[in-house]
Amino acid sequence: MTDHRFRALEISQDGQVATIRILPLRDTLVMDDPVDVHTEMPRAIEQLRLDNSVRIVVLTGAYDGEFLVPPPNDYYTSERATARLGDPYGIWNVSNGMLRCCQALTEIEKPVIAKLNGDAIGFGQSIALGCDLILAREDAVISDAHLGMSEVVTSGGRRVGLPFATVPGDGAGALMPLFMPPTKAKEYMMLSRSYTAAELAQMNIVNRAVPAAELDAVTDEVIAALLKRSAFALAWTKRIMNRHVAQQANLTLDAAVAYEALNFSQIQHLGYDGDPRSLTEPQDAATAAKTRG
Repeated sequence: MTDHRFRALEISQDGQVATIRILPLRDTLVMDDPVDVHTEMPRAIEQLRLDNSVRIVVLTGAYDGEFLVPPPNDYYTSERATARLGDPYGIWNVSNGMLRCCQALTEIEKPVIAKLNGDAIGFGQSIALGCDLILAREDAVISDAHLGMSEVVTSGGRRVGLPFATVPGDGAGALMPLFMPPTKAKEYMMLSRSYTAAELAQMNIVNRAVPAAELDAVTDEVIAALLKRSAFALAWTKRIMNRHVAQQANLTLDAAVAYEALNFSQIQHLGYDGDPRSLTEPQDAATAAKTRG
């Protein structure tokens, strides 16, 4: 099964298993006509939800070494990024896509496996946290880059993400409290703490963390075990388990998305001059007016 309407994703089907491969953001965001994975991912999940020939969905990166990570930090100060983030339609597409992605992963009755064949940072880790099972290569780096301020480093030593701090609105802020106690979750989100998949497996967040050479076999083993179960029983079991997930998302996801959009509007208005403090130190109106004057 291949759907050519998607440009940030490659979708294929082998028997009853559909695989979504995510193309790197460093490629899809720099196209002459950029495409946004935030918008395409929920559309793909919703499409597979309605396809009765599919019983299992696997999400993975198109290339080993990267599940999904942000582009380099200089992208965010480029004219292309500034125009995209300052465009009301662009903000709508991204914000609505983030909401729908979390909802789609929660509501699809079929088991969704995150096969982390590489780093999952920013929206990548939000997608992974929304899946039912997380199988990962042990050296994959998982982090939320929203408050990373260019300090988040991939397993390959590359700095990625925003050069300034903003609200994590793409799902992890809503979902991480389900995985960590409040103090650890706030350290993870506020300081963009990075973990390897092996470390998160020890914390009972990642289901399996294995050497890269074993990831395909482990994924196939889990898929085979799931396919032995009744599709109806799996579907209803997931719905039971995910009512708590849906409730958690309903409590905070809308606010998180709105705050991130507001944060970007502030950045557009104040202007980023290379000093992150210019965007992070709250001021009263009079002081702010004098500063701008």
